[in-house]
Amino acid sequence: MSDPTLELKAPPALKPGTMRIIPLGGIGEVGRNMTVFELDGKLLIVDCGVLFPEEHQPGVDLILPDITSIRDRLDDVVAVVLTHGHEDHIGAVPYLLRLRKDIPLVGSQLTLALIEAKLAEHRIKPYTLAVTEGQIEQLGPFACEFVAVNHSIPDALAVFMRTRAGNVLHTGDFKMDQLPLDGRITDLRAFARLGEEGVDLFMVDSTNADVPGFMSSEREIGPTLDRVIGQARKRVIVASFSSHVHRVQQVLDAAHANGRKVAFVGRSMVRNMSIASQLGYLHIPEGILVDMKRVDDYPQEKIVLMSTGSQGEPMAALSRMANGDHRVQVGRGDTVILASSLIPGNENAVYRVINGLMKLGADVVHKGNAKVHVSGHAAAGELLYCYNIVRPRQVMPVHGEVRHLIANGKLAQATGLAEEDVLLTDDGSVIDMTDGVARVVGGIECGFIYVDGTTVGEITDDDLKDRRILGDEGFISIITVVNRHNGTIVSGPEIHARGFAEDEKVFAEIIPKISEALHEAVQSGPGSAHSTYQLQQIVRRVVGTWVNRRYKRRPMIIPVVLEA
Repeated sequence: MSDPTLELKAPPALKPGTMRIIPLGGIGEVGRNMTVFELDGKLLIVDCGVLFPEEHQPGVDLILPDITSIRDRLDDVVAVVLTHGHEDHIGAVPYLLRLRKDIPLVGSQLTLALIEAKLAEHRIKPYTLAVTEGQIEQLGPFACEFVAVNHSIPDALAVFMRTRAGNVLHTGDFKMDQLPLDGRITDLRAFARLGEEGVDLFMVDSTNADVPGFMSSEREIGPTLDRVIGQARKRVIVASFSSHVHRVQQVLDAAHANGRKVAFVGRSMVRNMSIASQLGYLHIPEGILVDMKRVDDYPQEKIVLMSTGSQGEPMAALSRMANGDHRVQVGRGDTVILASSLIPGNENAVYRVINGLMKLGADVVHKGNAKVHVSGHAAAGELLYCYNIVRPRQVMPVHGEVRHLIANGKLAQATGLAEEDVLLTDDGSVIDMTDGVARVVGGIECGFIYVDGTTVGEITDDDLKDRRILGDEGFISIITVVNRHNGTIVSGPEIHARGFAEDEKVFAEIIPKISEALHEAVQSGPGSAHSTYQLQQIVRRVVGTWVNRRYKRRPMIIPVVLEA
C-alpha cells in the first residue's frame, strides 16, 4: 500500500500531461465527500458534501470540506459532478457556489432537483447539466462517461474519466442490489466494458468493506414494515433520511395496505418527497397523504408520521419528540421505527433518542431488533465481484473511516493487485497520475471548516476546545482591582463560577492565596514592571494549581485585573 510518509511532503510542481487528484474530504471519515481532479490547468470536482458534527464539536451545525487549496482557482473549475443526492455528497455545494455562482453542476435529474431546491434557500440559481447513464460529456480536458449504480437513493451515478494522463473510474456510493425497488441495478456490463478499455485507477466506496458477504435487498424490508405497522396499536412514527426515497415508498405502501394516512414531518422531508413525487421517483397512493396540521383529525391508529432525525440530530423532528419539544407528543402505545443504519460517530446521539422515546412509553423498532433497514453500500463480497469484473491497474479506496479503507485495500490485494498498487490516502493527500500510473507524491493542509449559525470557517479547533472545557469543566472568573501607583489591592479578589460548584463558599480557602500573590507582585514598587496581563497570569496560575490539586478539575479560568 502507499507510503504514508510521502503525504507529509509538499507536492512537486504539476507537470504537463500529469493529472493531480486531491481528496478534500471523505477519506478517513463517513461524509464530507469531495475530490478535486486537475489536468492542463483545469479543475473538475466530484461531489461536495457535508459531515455532521459529533458530540466533541459542540455548537457546530455542519462541517465542510477544506477548499483553501483551490479557493483562489475557482475560475479554473470546469464543473462539479454530483454522483447522487445525499447530503454527504451535495450539502456543501451552496457554500462553494457562494464563492462562484456559475460553476456548472452535473448530475442526474433527481440529484440536480434536490440541489436546486437547496440552493433556492440560499437564493442561488445554478447552471446545471442533467446527465443519464451511458451519456458522455466533455468537461474541459475530462471526458466523463456516466454509469448507473444502485444506492439507497434513486438516480445514483458512477463517473468514468478519460484523460490523456489515464482513465479513472469513481464509483460514488453504490451497492449491487439485484432486486432494487426501482429496477435500476448497478450496470456491471458497463463496468466490464470499461475494464476492457482499461481502468488505470479505480476509486471505490469503502463504507461496508469490512462487512462480509452481500447486502440484503431493499425488497426484504417491505414485509417487516408491513408487519410492524399492521400490529401497531396507535401512531407509527418512522424516521429516515429525508432523501431516502425508496424507504419512504415502502412506508407509503405499508401504510396504504393497513388503511393508514401518512404525514411528512420535517421541512427537508416535505421538500424532498415533493420533488421525488413530481419527477416520478415516488409513487404516492391516492388520498393517503395528510397535512401535518390535520393529523389530530384522525384516530391515532390510522396515522403514520414519516419523519427526519434517524441519526439523533439535535434539531431534527425525532430528537425534539424524544425531548418533548415537538408538537407531536410521543406516548404509551406509539411505535417508532428507525429505518436507517448508524453513521459512525452518531451512536450515542441515536441511543439517547431511543432511550428518550422508550421512557415516554413508545415501542422502538430499529435495525438491532428488526429488519427495518439495509445499507446502501456494497459489502466485501460485492466489492470483490467488482474488482474481478473491472480488473483495475490500481485502486484507491474512498468514502470511509481508516478501518474501512484498509479493509477495502486488502480486498483489492486479494484479487491480485500488488501492495504498491493500492493507494491508501487521507484528506489532503496529493496523488499524481502520469501515463496511467498513480502515485502519492505529497500532501497539503486539509482541515475542518465549521459552519456555526451564519458563520463559515470562523470557528477553530481551539474554539471547540474552549467550548468542551466550558461544557465539561465549567469556568471560574476572578475580578481584582489594583492601584499601580501605590501598589495596593483596591478591591477583590471577587470569584464567580458556573458549572463548577453550586456553593461558592468553596473558594474561601483560595482567596487569601490570590491576594497574597497579587500583593507581592504589586508591592514590588509603584510603577512596577508587572503589566496587567502578567498580573492576570499570576492569578490564573494560583487558581489553576489549587483547583487541579484540590478537585482534579481543569475549568476555564478567566482572571480580570483592573487598574484603579
